[in-house]
Amino acid sequence: MAEKQRILIVDDDESIAELISLYLTKECYETMMVGDGEEALKAVKEFNPDLILLDLMLPGIDGYQVCREVRQKQDIPIIMLSAKGEVFDKVLGLELGADDYMIKPFDSKELVARVKAVLRRYAGKKNSAAATEKGDHVEYKDLSVNLTNYSVKFKGAQVDMPPKELELLYFLASSPNQVFTREQLLDNIWGYEYLGDTRTVDVHVKRLREKLPGNDEWIIATVWGIGYKFEVLK
Repeated sequence: MAEKQRILIVDDDESIAELISLYLTKECYETMMVGDGEEALKAVKEFNPDLILLDLMLPGIDGYQVCREVRQKQDIPIIMLSAKGEVFDKVLGLELGADDYMIKPFDSKELVARVKAVLRRYAGKKNSAAATEKGDHVEYKDLSVNLTNYSVKFKGAQVDMPPKELELLYFLASSPNQVFTREQLLDNIWGYEYLGDTRTVDVHVKRLREKLPGNDEWIIATVWGIGYKFEVLK
């Protein structure tokens, strides 16, 4: 079973938490809901979320303290949710380490877009760090992808490839065995403001497979109902 990105929803209003969970589940995220700060800190350890949606006005430990304690130990993206719209509250939240701040009530589509944008930034930071270590270059048996000079070699021969195909290949190959939804691939390669549809990803993957049939050590695999991954077989 493919591993989905996990989002922890921390809100003492159960109806709001359930609504947020519904929208995120439709976007292929796995969610967990808790209603207070103490449970949130436990869930961070047990659920190991990729992102936290954190209400500020919580019973017991408030959202500010939760954010402070999470930031002391882990680098997990946090989007704060609050009915407080004053500049002071926003600045305090961001200074404590929040990545974004949304004022209630908010539009569900905007929330989903911000979740994707924050996750994309974090993925970008990780990929940039990995790329720095690798020199913007990934290599497997029969395959070499160089993002610095936009070149691809398969079985020693140069492969002509448009920029978006190469960027898609590099993105997948830089995170072997990690599953990405079509929407995540659109966000990362084309930008989340791109107006096309997910079939764009399918077409590019089809072209990549035609040019790179794979071998006994890796393939560009379809994860049915979710998306794609660069699967390392050995």
